[in-house]
Amino acid sequence: MIGRLNHVAIAVKDLAAATAIYRDTLGAQVSEPLPQPAHGVTVVFVQLPNTKIELLEPLGEASTIAGFLDKNPSGGIHHVCYEVDDILAARDQLKAAGARVLGNGEPKIGAHGKPVLFLHPKDFCGTLVEIEQV
Repeated sequence: MIGRLNHVAIAVKDLAAATAIYRDTLGAQVSEPLPQPAHGVTVVFVQLPNTKIELLEPLGEASTIAGFLDKNPSGGIHHVCYEVDDILAARDQLKAAGARVLGNGEPKIGAHGKPVLFLHPKDFCGTLVEIEQV
């Protein structure tokens, strides 16, 4: 069902500082910051030859990652994202297998402009999993 690794998301408190580390220290190509109000984050994508790193900074006090950063003040890996061909079919197959889909179970549009869903970390070895339709 899952395809390629689309990205690994890292939650950060200071997006500008994290972007500078990837751009200036590691020499990576990085995107401009992209506010995602529906998800409560601002993102920067770090382009790699085989995938992306998504740097996430809270956008507003009700940000979905604020609690994560409260527990992990230095930041850290927040989730991994896998590509799927058909997000609704993947959702239904995952639910039939006992996986919990977060939210109302309906896909939202993610930072890449494609439908996404998140899966409960307790069902995936303690890792928050995002699936994105390609």
